[in-house]
Amino acid sequence: MNTEQKIEGLLFYTAEPMSFSAIAKMLGANKDEIISAVEKLKENLGSRGIVLVQKEEEISLGTHPEMHEMIEKIRKEELSKELSKASVETLSIVLYNSGVTRSEIDFIRGVNSSFILRNLSIRGLVERVPDPKDSRRATYKPTFEIMQMLGITDLKNLPDYEAFSKTLTERVDFSNNEI
Repeated sequence: MNTEQKIEGLLFYTAEPMSFSAIAKMLGANKDEIISAVEKLKENLGSRGIVLVQKEEEISLGTHPEMHEMIEKIRKEELSKELSKASVETLSIVLYNSGVTRSEIDFIRGVNSSFILRNLSIRGLVERVPDPKDSRRATYKPTFEIMQMLGITDLKNLPDYEAFSKTLTERVDFSNNEI
C-alpha cells in the first residue's frame, strides 16, 4: 500500500483533521513525503464525491462542494428523525462520563463513534471541547440544551448518576484499555 492510500485510510478512520507532522509520525515518513502524497491524493479525489480539505498544516476528508444541496437535505432529514439506539447509547456515555474522549467512547461501545458524535453535535446535544489534560485531543461534553431538554440543572440529577459513574470508573481503565 502506498503512502497516499495510507493517508486516505487514516483520514477516513479518524474522521477528524490531522496535521502533516502527525501523519508523518504515524506512517514513519518524512514531512516532504507526506506533502507529496497529499498532493497526489488531492488530485485523485478531485473528480470524486470525496475531496481533501486543507487548512494550513491540517487535512481532512470532506464531501465535494457540488454535494452541498444533497448533504443539506440529508442533514435536515436526520435532524427530524428520532435518535437511533447507537446515538442514545453514545449520548448516555457522554452524559454520565462528561469530558470523555472519542477513543474512550469507542472503547466502551466497541465501535467507531465518529459519525454518531458528529450527528449529536449537529443536533446540539454534545459539544467538542479541548481536553484540559492534553491539548492535542478533544473531549465530548453534554450541552446546556440537552440538560434543559432533560429537565436537569446538574448532571448529578440524572437517574442513578452516582452508581453508574462509579461502575464506569471501576470497570473501565482507559490507560490500559481494559474492562
